[in-house]
Amino acid sequence: MIEAIQNFFLQTVGKNLCVFFCSMLPVIELRGSIPLGWALGLNPFFNYFISVLGNMVPVPFILLFMHALLNWMKKFKRLGKFARWLEVKAEKNKEKVMKRTFWGLFIFVAIPLPGTGAWTGSLIASCFHLSFKKSMLAVFCGVLTAGLVMSLLSWFVSLGISAV
Repeated sequence: MIEAIQNFFLQTVGKNLCVFFCSMLPVIELRGSIPLGWALGLNPFFNYFISVLGNMVPVPFILLFMHALLNWMKKFKRLGKFARWLEVKAEKNKEKVMKRTFWGLFIFVAIPLPGTGAWTGSLIASCFHLSFKKSMLAVFCGVLTAGLVMSLLSWFVSLGISAV
């Protein structure tokens, strides 16, 4: 089943766009797209570039519109439940980010762990009305750093696999 999905995407959009679109997805982001690009045999520098670019595409939209979208979603029973869940997720990470707004947001996005990343960092910045320019810069720098970390990890893993 997974192989069929993989083949469909690779044949439909190709390796480059597959990695690009993968990096745009919440949860997966470039933490998944960079290893995917390595596995697909993409040039490491190009893989890094398209993963960072794809990961940044949704960020300005999240920063500008997420708060209004969450308020609209609260008008509906099921969507409201999801909106409140997202706000709880943002609130849970608020203290980490708000201590030092720019650097807190940067570090939160830069550490490639589950639950961190551009989507969650942008959600936090949007929910707490942080400056758009500072948030964009902090998230961008965090994405660049996370991409570098994931690229190095992918490289070390590929070295270990090739040594076996």
